[in-house]
Amino acid sequence: MKKLFSILLTFLLSGFFIQASAADAQPSKIKVGILLPLTGTFAAVAETQRDGALLAVDVINKRGGLNMPWGKVQVEGVVEDDEAKLDVGVRRYRYMVSEGVKGVGGQTWAPLAYAINSVVAKEPMPYFPVCVMAKDAYVKGKLADSTFSAAYSPWTVGYMAGKAAVQTLGKKKIFFLARADSWGWDMRDGVTAAAKEFGATIIGYDEVSLGTSEYTTTLQKVRAAKPDVFIASQFGGDAVALLKQVQQMGINKEMTIFSAFMTNVVAKAISPEALEGVYSMHYFYYDLSGFEDKEAAKSAKEFTDLYRTKYKNPPDAYAVIAYTAYMEMFRGFETAKSFDTQKVTAALMSNKGVFNSVKGPAKWREDHVAEFKHAAFLVKGKAPGERKNEWDIFTVMGSQGGEGVLPSLKSLGY
Repeated sequence: MKKLFSILLTFLLSGFFIQASAADAQPSKIKVGILLPLTGTFAAVAETQRDGALLAVDVINKRGGLNMPWGKVQVEGVVEDDEAKLDVGVRRYRYMVSEGVKGVGGQTWAPLAYAINSVVAKEPMPYFPVCVMAKDAYVKGKLADSTFSAAYSPWTVGYMAGKAAVQTLGKKKIFFLARADSWGWDMRDGVTAAAKEFGATIIGYDEVSLGTSEYTTTLQKVRAAKPDVFIASQFGGDAVALLKQVQQMGINKEMTIFSAFMTNVVAKAISPEALEGVYSMHYFYYDLSGFEDKEAAKSAKEFTDLYRTKYKNPPDAYAVIAYTAYMEMFRGFETAKSFDTQKVTAALMSNKGVFNSVKGPAKWREDHVAEFKHAAFLVKGKAPGERKNEWDIFTVMGSQGGEGVLPSLKSLGY
């Protein structure tokens, strides 16, 4: 009798655990991690990334949730501050995983994104960095199988800036100012590749460290070199300081100024007088009303209206990177019909990795970098008198995109 009772108890307990396991595999609500440096140097940009990610969560929940085989699944975005510190970021990432998140996105500081990618390589999890990581991170064997990058490397930024300066603006003599780290050096290599390909020459070069506030010596070198175009890799506060001094010294009256990569948050900190006539590459600019690709313009307007409804202001570039990343994470779950990491990875790469973004067609390459028809838009700073409101900052002059603006897969070891 005791033996029969023991068998029945084992059977009942087994059934309980099977049901519990099935419930875990078929939840009605999931959490996803949003890990960003919401305090410190990168806070202003990180806030736009957070807003883009949370908007993606809202879009899914307002349609009832993720479409999974067992029904609708609501999504909760769990926001944490990584403080742009390696130890803090990795620790908080691990905490999110321990709390049962089904995927994680974030990072504004590229070194932390790469550190988390290293963890993901050993402990697979759908991971979507939303920053511009160094080119070296995309070399075969370094990017985790389940890491997907909705942005690209600084090499691509430099290549697009160089190509636009030479091919679109007709410049032949370039002075390039790098930042003395992988951001600046990758960008330098991209500009150099574009110059060689399209028939221009780098006639001057200098580099300065992150956080430089005084550019007089460098700008004297630029003036002496007499280039057609001055391309600078400086970003954030560095770009603000540089362009202010370019205007003060009158360098902008002597040559074309090209600030390689720009966002609205950065541009708003630059006086209209200093930004007037300055060219930049912009991952996404909200006003594409005069853009030749009408489908992209329509999609951008629809997204901008959606974003403004929630946040009042138009979306900035890094908000769009984050929105794109999380919408792809969610598409991966739905296409895989599962939250299993391997199945999600395979699902995103199915159908040749093709997907639609708010700025037009895109696809995931073999290196898990998003290839966009419009990788970035060439913009030109408006004169103070041309601006209709505080966000009317740039005129869109064109775009760069396609596989040609990315490092070749062969160069990355594929």
